[in-house]
This record gives sequence, structure tokens and C-alpha cells, in this order.
Amino acid sequence: MPSALNIRPYEEADRPFLRTLYLASRKHTWTWMEDDFQLEDFDRAVMGETILVAERDGHLLGFASIFTQENFLHNLFIDPQYQGTGAGSALLHASEKMFTRTGSLKCLVKSKNSVGFYLSKGWKIISTGDSPKGEYYLFHSPSK
Repeated sequence: MPSALNIRPYEEADRPFLRTLYLASRKHTWTWMEDDFQLEDFDRAVMGETILVAERDGHLLGFASIFTQENFLHNLFIDPQYQGTGAGSALLHASEKMFTRTGSLKCLVKSKNSVGFYLSKGWKIISTGDSPKGEYYLFHSPSK
């Protein structure tokens, strides 16, 4: 039986694996995009953000990055082989605890599984917008 899931702060030693996880997760999820993803994308995507890591038995399952000044969940990615194990829910819950008011996030409309995940956790679609990666929904967190 696997041990408990641990959510902890990011450590610099996590970077090599999380770069690979971020790359693999986007390739797995964003199948409609041109494949111009690179390992270094992780470094740019989390710059200046607070990063939380999901870990079980010393293995990294995923991460969330939060722009705390804006109560904005910028990234939440789970290793594709560990999706559905509760790691995403645990990271989302830990991220929500960091918000000082209503939180927000953007999710690509074409990421149907991700959209369904956030809706199932009580997040509400507030509006839509366009980005270089495609149309997105702006979500707000459940009321505190």
C-alpha cells in the first residue's frame, strides 16, 4: 500500500524532474498544439511564483505554482501516469489555502479534462478570453 501523499514547498533539487514533468504533461494534454515545448519552459512559467510539490514515497507526482500577490493559480500539472490519484486535488486544496481572497486561474477551453476537474472542485467560470495558446476560461475559486 502506498504511503500518504505529501504536499510540500518546492526545493531547487526538484527542478530537473519538474522541468521534465511540465514538458511531458503539456505534450500529453495539449495535443492540438504544435510541439515546440522545451524543458526551459518550466523556468519561465514559474518565475516569481510560490511552488508546491506533490510527492509520494519520494516520487514527485506534480506541482502547482501560485502568483500569491494576485491569488492566481498559474500552473497545476500532474505527471500523466499519476492523474486520478488525488495529487491534483491535494495541490488545488493546498493552493486555495494560500489565497487571501477569491482565487483565480485560467484554463484552456480545449483542456476538457482540466475544465471538468476545476468545475468538480467548485470553481466557477467567470469569463472567457483569448491567448496565444487558444481560448481560455477564467475561473474563480469557491467562496471562503
